Amino acid sequence: MSNRPLNALIIGGGIAGPATAMALHQAGIGSVIYEANQTSADDEGSFLTLAANGINALRIIRAEQPAIAAGFETPGMILWSGTGKRLGSAILSMTLDDGTTGYTMKRADLYAAIRNQALGRGLRIEYGKRLVGVANENGGVRATFADGSEAIGDLLIGCDGIHSVVRRLIDVHAPAPTYAGLIGLGGFAHGVEVNAEVGTYHMIFGKRAFFGYALAPNGEVWWFANVPQPQEPTRGALASLSSAAWQAKLSDMFADDAGPAARLIQATSHLPPPTPIHTLPHLPRWHSERMIVIGDAAHAPSASSGQGASISIEDAVVLGKCLRDQPDPEHAFVAFEQLRRPRVERIIKAALRVNNSKAATGVARVIRDLTLPLILKLTANSGSAKEVFGYRVDWGSSASTVGDEGRQLVNV
Repeated sequence: MSNRPLNALIIGGGIAGPATAMALHQAGIGSVIYEANQTSADDEGSFLTLAANGINALRIIRAEQPAIAAGFETPGMILWSGTGKRLGSAILSMTLDDGTTGYTMKRADLYAAIRNQALGRGLRIEYGKRLVGVANENGGVRATFADGSEAIGDLLIGCDGIHSVVRRLIDVHAPAPTYAGLIGLGGFAHGVEVNAEVGTYHMIFGKRAFFGYALAPNGEVWWFANVPQPQEPTRGALASLSSAAWQAKLSDMFADDAGPAARLIQATSHLPPPTPIHTLPHLPRWHSERMIVIGDAAHAPSASSGQGASISIEDAVVLGKCLRDQPDPEHAFVAFEQLRRPRVERIIKAALRVNNSKAATGVARVIRDLTLPLILKLTANSGSAKEVFGYRVDWGSSASTVGDEGRQLVNV
């Protein structure tokens, strides 16, 4: 291929898109981000956890400080039954030897921190560009958008989330995301005293739903609820209930549980729209000749993993390294998939087990509450936590190709 620098079309301007643009920029690869929405997503979403491995990935592209400043440390959690029995404690994000730990932050704040850094480095974001088609052209790709405009690049990277358009353009038979059987809601409560230390999550396996909360340094209590609902609701069905109606419904749902759930819900001034929780456990094809999907577009864990944003940012950094060191995008995509698929699918499977425990009822709920304390003790010092949270990308080493028939081994 030509020695001229590559130029990438990045579809999706959320968290993964700007992170990918910065990783490519650091690798000497140009890019433009194309976002379907007409404006930036400064007010979208509730909050999320960025784990130690996500902080490490941002550190590679020198983007961690604004993200850290937007949140507060949340390394651990305490688990409770709906009757008020303490079931045990667990790490939410391992604190590494260098002090790196996990942070909780509003999704909009993390998005703004990453986007603003991308813009500050001269990277471009174009809004109102909803992708409708892609064609291979002269060794590159031509993207067509709903407004009639087009863009040409050497490769196209789908960072367009769990309902990805790029995923279906790569493979028309790609599986749809799987509904996890849970509805997610969350909010921020003011003026409620809780018996909790700043930065420690309290997770309650309620009788009818799951509830989690953490006390922020400014005295706010950040909370979320996962409500079991076997049949996936339509968007219209969820939107038909007002914020006040959802608050009343949730307050009733947690009324018989020990803990502050009902009080926190009632003290919340406004609820963001509820969302069905989806996962994408296994996508057979991540890439084609010149297109690839990363982040939630390729492998979406549920929010129970606490890893969605972190592994998306990891993807961005690893893809940048592969594109820097492999001879062409096709080889880079193969290398990327071999590096990333085993890790992310293990994380997704673990999160699915957590989802099932959240939705347990009847005898299953009793068994869960009896066995969970033992499980937490047995897994407290397991190597799996270090494997998840201690993941680092060695940006300074070279991604090398060995073997034949497209088999790749990459030093990360």
